[in-house]
Amino acid sequence: MQALEKALAQVGRVVLGKPEQIKLALACMLAGGHLLIEDLPGMGKTTLAQALARVFRLDYRRVQFTSDMLPADILGVSVFDPDSREFTLREGPVFTQLLLADEINRATPKTQGALLEAMEEQQVSLDGLTRPLPEPFFVVATQNPVTQAGTFVLPESQLDRFLMRISLGYPSPEVERDLLAGGDQRDRVRQLEAAIEPSGLRKLCRFVDQLRATRELIDYVQRLLDATRADSRFVAGLSPRAGLGLLRAARAWALLHGRDYVLPEDVQSVWAAVAEHRLQPREGGNVAAMTQSLLQTVPVVR
Repeated sequence: MQALEKALAQVGRVVLGKPEQIKLALACMLAGGHLLIEDLPGMGKTTLAQALARVFRLDYRRVQFTSDMLPADILGVSVFDPDSREFTLREGPVFTQLLLADEINRATPKTQGALLEAMEEQQVSLDGLTRPLPEPFFVVATQNPVTQAGTFVLPESQLDRFLMRISLGYPSPEVERDLLAGGDQRDRVRQLEAAIEPSGLRKLCRFVDQLRATRELIDYVQRLLDATRADSRFVAGLSPRAGLGLLRAARAWALLHGRDYVLPEDVQSVWAAVAEHRLQPREGGNVAAMTQSLLQTVPVVR
């Protein structure tokens, strides 16, 4: 689709040399999922989130997570109005279409957990009332490596709410030279053109569910899930929710490639981004290598 191709090209103007990561990020949004970007500071995580908001013309708010942040700083708080003599909600930054939770693992687990209901149910419960969030609603969170000072490990329940986790990594020398010569990245982000309106994004998200997945393809996804559960190298295997997310992400990947049907290659392309952050290796094993090895052992039946 031309609109999706334009979106990819627009984001690629500011996130240089990372076409695979950009496609994964767009697939995550088309699948209606939340995205976790893990990397060192200064790698372009915030730039990617801002670019996604621009190309989809989404309302955008950024929250810098810190160790002293409280849940009310994200969700909002009820304030007494002396004129009406009633409490009114002062909405927090979560009431937006794309929320950038910057350095989410610098906040305490209590504050991290404030996002759980919002990410899963697209609603917020405050003072006994449930308030819906705007549609579409996406969380793009960044986190620093847990080896850095002042970080808290994200619990498994929080990680499971993110459909995908990606890492940008260092740019190649050629790309870095272009980056250094390109000037202020913030100006380049502001110059991006919108490729798809929020209403169009909502339609695409609904269309993703209609992409055809054969019984053989679904069987392949189930065998991958079962392989993680039978593999003693992992503490626990992938949940059914992870399987649903994997299939939806594969559908979104197929849509990005102009198809209305899903191939095993689509599942394999999103497999690492969907599975790795949900699997915990025993005895400090390399989860990336272990997860990839399953693609070699689980047969594809067409």
